[in-house]
Amino acid sequence: MTMNALRSLWAEPRATDAPGRMPRDWMLVGALMVAALLEGVLRDDVAWRPFATIVAVGLVPVLLWRRTHPLACVVVAFGTAMALGLASLLRPSVGLDTMIYVLVLVYALVRWGSGREMVIGLAVVAVAAGIGMVPDHVGPTEVFGGFAILAAAAAGGAAFRYRAESRRRELDQIRGQERVGLARELHDIVAHHVSAIAVQAQAGRAMAGQRPAAALEVLATIEEEASRTLTEMRAMVRVLRDGAPAGYASQPGVADLVSLARSAPVPVVDVELPEDLDGLPPQIDAAVYRLAQEALTNALRHARDASRVRIRVVDGAGTLRLRVTDDGRIDPKRPVNHGFGLLGMTERVQLLGGTLRAGPAPEGGWTVDAELPTKVRR
Repeated sequence: MTMNALRSLWAEPRATDAPGRMPRDWMLVGALMVAALLEGVLRDDVAWRPFATIVAVGLVPVLLWRRTHPLACVVVAFGTAMALGLASLLRPSVGLDTMIYVLVLVYALVRWGSGREMVIGLAVVAVAAGIGMVPDHVGPTEVFGGFAILAAAAAGGAAFRYRAESRRRELDQIRGQERVGLARELHDIVAHHVSAIAVQAQAGRAMAGQRPAAALEVLATIEEEASRTLTEMRAMVRVLRDGAPAGYASQPGVADLVSLARSAPVPVVDVELPEDLDGLPPQIDAAVYRLAQEALTNALRHARDASRVRIRVVDGAGTLRLRVTDDGRIDPKRPVNHGFGLLGMTERVQLLGGTLRAGPAPEGGWTVDAELPTKVRR
């Protein structure tokens, strides 16, 4: 298990969301350079004052590259600290307290670096810290405290990295769920329009010999329906593609069922809606429309000799009920298979906390009956 963890750490890629250099980075560098310069000038116990001050001030700009080149920054800064530690063997306490800013590089190494960079960089940090403690002859408490500070800086970087990665995975999951929903919407749209085109084509074929003018009108309707299908399908596919800009239009709802009925190639489609449609949750409003659209599509596709489809929406106490029936005939010898349509309807209703029943009606035809709560569970 330990070896697997080490291999996983070694193979860890760099963080993908590293920001570029920002104005606050320049402000941080400027403030630290001023602080190091003041400490070098005002402190009386600084050994090798010019050299220590130049090193402390000169290393500050390394912070500007801490996100893009974390390992190189750590090697430069702690390599210099290692050299100061060796120089302290000749004269103790070479260096300024301001150089504690190198802890920012430890944080940046773990936050932004790859697994290889973390392992190599932390090894350099540990060696530099060990060499720096030798000249001061520190005891176990100071050694533990020093390494604890380094570990805290590294842990801070790991914590923020884990939080950012968790957030990224959460967003990816949300996008995946949205894409599944969009794919279901695409199926509903295409299935409805293609079914309408098929019915119109059959009608035009039947009238072509006796009424050529009517057949031409049917062809014009088919052309219009096909153009609308392509437009909606291209818009949806554009959203499904990674990296493509998404332009979101308002979703059709219960009030649009009247327009849906007018575009259906069935002699009669009756729509009965409640008087007050205000206050419906957007999810319920769009779901009722899509359920009715799919049920109408199934009636056009599977019901034989259907002359009337009835869409009825009833607003009850805390629920909204959709009932779609047709007067078509169902061949008892032929199994009815609605494929992904019925499955998508069932999943949509269940996600919203409702129920769906679909099947042959006792008086003939097919019935789709859905109940949805008007208050969506969160």
